[in-house]
This record gives sequence, structure tokens and C-alpha cells, in this order.
Amino acid sequence: MPADKKIEPTRLGEFFSTAIAGNDILSSALYVSGIAILFAGIYAPLIFILIGVVLWLYKHVYTEVVEALPLNGGAYNCLLNATSKTFASVAGVMTILSYVATSVISAKTAAEYLHTVITNLPVLLVTAIIIIFFAGLVIAGVKDSAKVAMGIFAFHVVTLLLFVVLGLMNLFINGWGQFQANIIATTTMFTYEFSKSSIHQLGPSVGMIKMLFLAFAASLLGVSGFESSANFVEEQKNGVFRKTLRNMLIGVVIFNPLIAFVILATLPISSIVASKDFILADAAFQLSGQWFQNLLVADAFLVLSGAVLTSFVGASGLMYRMTLDHCLPSSILLPRLKSRNTHVTRIILAFTLLCISILLMTQGNLLSLAGVYTISFLGVMTMFAVGNLILRVTRPDLKRTYQGPIVYVLLAALATIIGIVGNILIDPKNIVFFFIYFLPAICIVLLMIYRDYVLDHLVNATKSIPFLYAHTYPLLLHVIKPKIIVFAHTPEKLYASIEYIRKNETSRNIVVVYCVNDNGHAHSAEQTRVFEDYIRFFKDARIFPLFSIEFVIEDTQDFGPEVVRKFANRYRIHLNNVFVGSIHETHDFSFEDLGGVRIIQ
Repeated sequence: MPADKKIEPTRLGEFFSTAIAGNDILSSALYVSGIAILFAGIYAPLIFILIGVVLWLYKHVYTEVVEALPLNGGAYNCLLNATSKTFASVAGVMTILSYVATSVISAKTAAEYLHTVITNLPVLLVTAIIIIFFAGLVIAGVKDSAKVAMGIFAFHVVTLLLFVVLGLMNLFINGWGQFQANIIATTTMFTYEFSKSSIHQLGPSVGMIKMLFLAFAASLLGVSGFESSANFVEEQKNGVFRKTLRNMLIGVVIFNPLIAFVILATLPISSIVASKDFILADAAFQLSGQWFQNLLVADAFLVLSGAVLTSFVGASGLMYRMTLDHCLPSSILLPRLKSRNTHVTRIILAFTLLCISILLMTQGNLLSLAGVYTISFLGVMTMFAVGNLILRVTRPDLKRTYQGPIVYVLLAALATIIGIVGNILIDPKNIVFFFIYFLPAICIVLLMIYRDYVLDHLVNATKSIPFLYAHTYPLLLHVIKPKIIVFAHTPEKLYASIEYIRKNETSRNIVVVYCVNDNGHAHSAEQTRVFEDYIRFFKDARIFPLFSIEFVIEDTQDFGPEVVRKFANRYRIHLNNVFVGSIHETHDFSFEDLGGVRIIQ
């Protein structure tokens, strides 16, 4: 697809973008307070403040990376431009699994909330209907789906504000209520054996430090969704991304501690244990009766459905990017149309089928899905921090709008690693369920990445069988024939560039473009000769025997967005198959201006 015929969709502003991502992260307020109180008792609000600090650290991590590399894909995009496609694909698969689990869990929980009012409701059928409805909404267009998300988000924020206000009013009118009793219960919980319902059962004499550690790990569920905005950053207007992070951080820091405090002042811990899955509904009934409980149930249904929408928007952006990078089968997910660059219907349908299949396989069993969910999103956040650190080493000259202190990145990574360890200790089955879904998915992606080697072996194995050879050899040609353009600034880096392609790409046709004007005409003749000598040496020494390397001199334009699109159009390739070095501060354009090229040095 030529690079100049791209249809520019309407981009999202601050409030629409915040609504899409915020529905995911603030929907956790409906259940995370109960989880935190199970482990931390009256210290749950303090745990949420600590988690707010973790989120603040990750705000710096995400802002630095995503504004430097503003492409859909989040951790996948970060690692793709910092390391190898194989490493990046691990983050991509974990992110997709996180979205699948989010979609199914949110839809199932929404149906369960509705079931408390309509008792004869078929929960699994309603869950599937919710998933299919939001798939259709996203296919209709991200702008239209954002309007729905905005309505849901506004209603949810108003409902949570009402919950907090009524809870604080009740506290001022009736005193501390259950809080003093819960202090005693918390002391007992830290000292003696205490059953943690279906989550876990801890032995006697468990110390306060261990309980608070587990509370911190389990309550990190409340930051799931913070990574969502990075997966549809291309649909956002310039400067909006960091505002979505700020808005989500404010929401989490304000609501989660206050909601936990209100619940502790309203209900005894024994009741919280019994109703942890719908804790806000029970607390609402105690605060203001049946009408408020019904309001909470309606809000829960809507915002959990909104989290399904967030999953679709984020997953479609990520899967589109991975498909263009040949980590997923493009012939299946992207139709051969002129609108290929914006046509993601098949990707959305594929994601829908994946969600429905997992729903049917698990019959909506939240235990197995929760294991996938928790480890996936914490793993993705950790890999984002790791990617930030790697970018600092491998791409030190990359043009950045912001660079956070390295200690923030290290502390953020440490916090989510602790969270992963803690969640495995809470329930070791989490890691088992995660690998049940992760291993088949990563095998498919790795098969796509290394399909040229697989087909090479099949071609060699079928040479003596003409019928099979006639089918396998054209497949190999189809995989290795597409061209990759490399913009080279100095010949000394040419070997590293081609070696990167050999390790990460299936294509074996390389076009090396040297922009003469970048080095000045006086120096260009010598540089051109050295480039030609290098390429001739690679050929004569058979250093890259399977590669066809074409050398092209560009002497009319400096390196920049115009010349990148010029060569992408000339060779009819997508911009993600154009590889460049880091965009430096001296360049008068940004990485985003180049339209989706990959940085390999």
C-alpha cells in the first residue's frame, strides 16, 4: 500500500481518550476495595495511597516512551524499537491476553451484577451479547464508540462521587460506625488464622508485614487499565496522551482510598468477606437503601461494559500494529483493499471470536481468567519499564519530549515485579492458568516471526516430492520477496542494520538508501564509495548469502518525512517496513512525523 494515500481519521481529544481508558481503570473500584480489605483490613486506604505512588512512577515511564515513540502497541512498540521483534512479541501477546481476560471478566461481572436484579437472566448468553455489542460499536468507528464511553464514564464518576459523599455524611452524622470494630478485627486478622474466602486461606500467626505485602500485590489489580491509553495513542490528538495518564492517576488516588474508607466505616469485615465481589452494592444499601443499591448495580453494569469497550479499542490498535509487523497473519486479519491502513474489521472480529471461545472454554470461570489477567497486565507494565531502561542504553540519542529520573523507572519496575511475586504466592494457580493461555499464543506469533526458516526447511524437505514442492516454494517466495528500506547515515553501521533484519525479519530484499545532503556534498563522494565497498564485500564474502541488497543514492532531498514517504511509495511498501536510526534533537521533525517507521539503531 503506498504511503501517501492514507485516510486520516478523526482523532480523539482529552476527555474522550480519558473516558475510554478511564472506564477500564476506574471499573476496578467496584471490586478492588474488597480485595484490599481482605488482606489489609483498616490499612486498605493506605495501601491504595501506596499504589497511587506506583502509578505516579509509571506515569513518568509511560510519558517518556510513548511521547518519543507515539505508535499504537504500548510495551510492544517500545520493545520493538529498543530490542528485537521476538522480545517485543512476548509483550504483545501478554497485552492481548490481558485485553481478552479484561473483556471476558468485565462482561461476565457486568452480567452477574445484572443477575442480582433479574434473577432468571442467562449469564453466559448476556456476557456474549455484551462482547458482540461492543465489537459492533468499535467497527462502527472509534469516534462513535468514544461517545458511548464518555457517557458511561461520566455516569460512573458521578456515582462514585455520590457514594463517597453519602459515606462521609454518614460518618459525620453517626460517628465512626464500624471502623472501631474493624480495628479490632484487623488486629485479629494479623495475629490469628483468617479465612480469605475463595481467594486464599492463610495460616495462623501471619505477621502484619506479610499481610500488607499480599494486600499490596492483590490491590495492584486497581491499576489495571493504566496501560490502555498507550495502545490507541495514534487515535489521540497531539499532547493528549500525558493528560489521560494524569486524569487516570487523579481518579485512582482520589476514589480508591476514600471508597475503602467508607466501606470500612459502613460494614464489618465479616460482611466485607462475604460480599467482596459486589461490596459497593452492599455498602450502598447500608448508606441509603434500595434505590442507591440499584443505582450502583446499574453503574456497575455500564462501567464494566465500558471496560469491554476499552479492551476492544486497545486490542484492535495493538493487533493492527502487530499484523503490519508480520507477527500476526496479515492475509487473514487485513483485507487486500485500498483502505488497508484503516480497515480493522477483521481484527475486531478475530478478537471477538477469541473472547467468545475463551468464554465458552472456561464457562466464565473467573478463577482461570483472573490468573491470566493479573500476571499479564503486571507483566506488561514491568516490560514497559524494562523497555524504558533499554531505550536509554540502545537509543540514547532518540528525540524525547520528556525524560524521567531513572530511579523512578527502577522503582516502578520493582513494584510490579513484587506484585507478580505476591499474586503467585496468594494463589500459585495463577501462573499455571497464565501459561495455559500464553504458551499457545506465543507459539503462533513466533511461528509467524520465523516462518521463513520453517518454510525453508519445508522446501528442502519436499524437493523430491514435486506436488508438495510446487505448493511450498511459492509460499517461501511470498514471505521473502517483500522489500525493506534501510536509511543509512554512515557505512560503519550498515552491517548492524542488515544483521538486525536477518534476525528479526523474513524479507530478504533490502534497499539501502543514502541521503547525500545529510553529510554535505564534499564528503558524499567518499561516503558513497565506502558504502559501495561495504556492500560489495558483503556479497563477495557471502556474509549475507540469502540477501539481495540494492544501494540507492538520494541527492535531491535531506532525510526526513518527505523522502521517507517518497521511497515507501516508490517501492510500494508500508512505512513500518522502513527502518531508520534514532531521531535526534538536531532533526527538525519528530518520530511521529515519519509515520510509523522502525528505529533499529
